[in-house]
Amino acid sequence: MAYAGEIASLATALCWASNSVFFTLAGRRVGSQTVNGGRLFVALGMLILVHRLAFGAWFPFHAGAQRMVPLAISGLIGFALGDGLLFEAFLLLGARVAMLLMTLSPVFSVLLAWVFLGQTLSWAKIAAIAATLAGIAWVVGWGTGGELNERPKHWVLGVLLGAGGAMGQSIGLLLSERGMSGGFNTISANLIRVLAGTLAISVWFILRGNFLDYAARMKDLRASGFIFIGALTGPVIGVGLSLYAITHTSMGVAATLMSLSPVILLPISIGVFRERVSPVAWAGTALSIVGAVGLFWV
Repeated sequence: MAYAGEIASLATALCWASNSVFFTLAGRRVGSQTVNGGRLFVALGMLILVHRLAFGAWFPFHAGAQRMVPLAISGLIGFALGDGLLFEAFLLLGARVAMLLMTLSPVFSVLLAWVFLGQTLSWAKIAAIAATLAGIAWVVGWGTGGELNERPKHWVLGVLLGAGGAMGQSIGLLLSERGMSGGFNTISANLIRVLAGTLAISVWFILRGNFLDYAARMKDLRASGFIFIGALTGPVIGVGLSLYAITHTSMGVAATLMSLSPVILLPISIGVFRERVSPVAWAGTALSIVGAVGLFWV
C-alpha cells in the first residue's frame, strides 16, 4: 500500500499521545517506576499471546543472535531506560511538555547518523535543528505560565529527563532497524524488545529491594486500568506500528511523523488535564514541529 510507512507513523503518534495521558494519570497514583514496570509486564503477556496465535510459537527462537542482540539492546535502552526517564518527566512537566521534548528524537537521530554513520550535516539541517530546539525552549521557558521561574530545579530536571527519553527512543530505533533488516516480522521483534526491557527493569527492582513494593501498588485498580490501556496503545500497538513504519519508509521520515504527538496532545491537555495552553505554547509547539519536519525535507 502506498504511504504505508507514513500512515503507520501517524498512527504511532496518535497511540503515543494517548498512552502518555494514561501513563501520566497512573503515575500520579502509583509513581512512574511502577508504571514503567507494570506496563512492560502487561505488554509482555499480550505480545506472547499474540505471537502464539499468529505464529504458533510462544517466542521467536529462530531469530538468531544477529537479530536478537541489537533488538534486545534496543529494548533495554528504549523501554527500561529511555521510557523510565520519560515517565518521570510526565510527572514533573505534564504529558504535553514531556512529549514535546520527544520532538528531540529526530534531532538526535540526525546527530547519531552524523557521528556514527558519517552522514553529512548541511547548514539547512543545522537550521532545522535550531528551530526545533528554539520551539522547545520557547514552550518550556515562556509558555508554561511562569512555572520555570517559580520552580527552576523541578523544570530543569524534567527537561533533562525528557531529553534522555528522546535519546533513548532514537538509539532504540537505530538498533531496531538493524535487527529487523531483511524483513524480520515486527511482532516478533517487538516481543524480543519488550522481553529484554522487562527483564532489565525486573533485575533493577530486585537489586533495589523494592520489587514487591511496586507490585503491591498495582492493587490500585484505577491505576492498573490506566496502565493496561496505556500498555495496549503503547508497547503493543504503538511500538508495533513504529517498527512497521521504519521498515516501510525512511527512519527520518518515520521519526518526524511520530514526533507529531505534542500537536495531538494540545487539545487533550485542555480537555483532560484542564491545562491552560497559552498562545506562546501553541506557537512554540508549531515551531518545534516545523523544525523536526524540516530535518528530513532540506
